[in-house]
Formats: sequence, structure tokens, C-alpha cells
Amino acid sequence: MKKKLLAFVLAAGMVASMAACGNTNNNGSASADNKDTSAVAENTDSADSDLAYVKDKGTLVVGITDFEPMDYQDENGNWIGFDADLASAFAESLGVDVEFVEIDWDNKILELDGKTIDCVWNGMTLTDEVTSSMSCTNAYCNNAQVVVVPSSEADKYQDTDSLKDLTFAVESGSAGEAQAKKLGLNYTAVTAQSDALMEVAAGTSDAAIIDSLMAGAMVGEGTGYANLTYTIGLNDEEYGVGFRKGSDLTEELNNFFKSSYADGSMEQIAEKYGVQAAVVEQK
Repeated sequence: MKKKLLAFVLAAGMVASMAACGNTNNNGSASADNKDTSAVAENTDSADSDLAYVKDKGTLVVGITDFEPMDYQDENGNWIGFDADLASAFAESLGVDVEFVEIDWDNKILELDGKTIDCVWNGMTLTDEVTSSMSCTNAYCNNAQVVVVPSSEADKYQDTDSLKDLTFAVESGSAGEAQAKKLGLNYTAVTAQSDALMEVAAGTSDAAIIDSLMAGAMVGEGTGYANLTYTIGLNDEEYGVGFRKGSDLTEELNNFFKSSYADGSMEQIAEKYGVQAAVVEQK
């Protein structure tokens, strides 16, 4: 009986000793289990970080449309423009490459949430829909929606009342479409603002509503649409860049905007594309 009792005591002691070994080392440091928990927490934090995600894959994927002077292609097929150049400089500051992907503007939020792109950076107006669906930067550029008509007809359309009998072309999902709806205008939604200009030039639409920055670069004397002009402005608005909700890249870009405004590099890029008057001071 004593032998059995002694064996039981020894076995219990071994179990207790093994349990103690599993919880501490000779230096009394954290247990292996605790270390594993910390590692899991650290990995979870990294998984939630867009900044870490972009740096890990080595590429910032930017969702855009063909929108001169913000994003458009040069004769070699390279994407250039005020937004494109800023995006390239931001990617360089992160130590990653930049990749531009043309998107259907109406699907920009789906593209962003599906991680086919990392941000929407394309002269994007900070509407209620945008700011409620994305994590948006501070405004960096002023803009407005303007009416584009054939130059020969411009005198007829100098106020909103004169627009009611016209047919309009607008980019689907754009601030231009929002203005057409607000004013109760008859319109057709097209894929891009450049397509809206083509509709007016071809005579299939009477007018278009597009961004003032694009109108300044693409219509009138010396442009590809010399026979078109823009007349009235319909609103005032601001541009921002959109990331996924909760993204830490938003603050990273806000800081980049501040530094590039302070050192004059943002102004230099803006002057290159003739949009310096629209740049918003970054504080």
C-alpha cells in the first residue's frame, strides 16, 4: 500500500513539474503560450494595416479613369497628370512601385473593397456617398461642375433655366450625373467624362456636364475640342483620395500632402499641368 502511495505522489510531482516547465523558463520569462498569443496579435495588426499590406506586396495600385489633366496617357502609353504624378511620388515615399488601373467609375467602391485597387485617386469629388463609403484624405484640389456646349451655341446657355430642353451626356456615378439629377435634366450616362465630350462633339448630345479642370484642359482653342466651350458653373466642390474604410494609408497620404505642399513639390507638379490655381493649401 505504501509503495502504491509513493508511486502516486511521484507521478503527481512529475505532472506538476511538467506544467511548470510549460509556463516559465529558467529566467522567469513569458510562457511559450503567451509568446504565441503575442505573435498572433502582431500578425492580426499587420493584416489590418493597409500600409503594411502595400509595402509587403511592393506595389500601390491606383484606380483611375482617363481624365486629363489629372490622369491620362502620354504618347508612350505612360500615365501622367497631376494626380498620376502625385501618386507616383507618394508610392516612391513608401518605397513601393505604383500601378495604374483603369476602372469603371460606377464600380470604384466595389473595386476598392475587393482589393483589386488600393485607392481611388482620380479627381474624385468628396460627395456624401464617397465619404461614407471610403476613408478619404483632406481636400487637395478645388473643382466645379460646368456645362460644355458647342461654341456656336454658348450664348444661348448662360443660366440653369436655359438648360431644361437640352440632352446631356454625363459620366456614370460622377458629380456631373449628380448635378444633372439635381436639376432634373434629361441625360445619358456614359463610361467616362471623355466619352461625354465625344457625345457633344458628335452631336448625339446637346451638352455635357464635366469637371472644370478637365474642361479647362480639353475644350476650346488649341485643344482637341476647339469647337466646344464651357459656360456656367453648377457648383463648388473639392477633390480627395479614397482608401478602404479604416485604412492607415489615409493619414500617411495626408502627411505626404503636407510635406509636398510645404517643400513646393506639389506646386511644381500642379504648374506642369496648369492646375496650380486649384490647389488647396495643406496645413
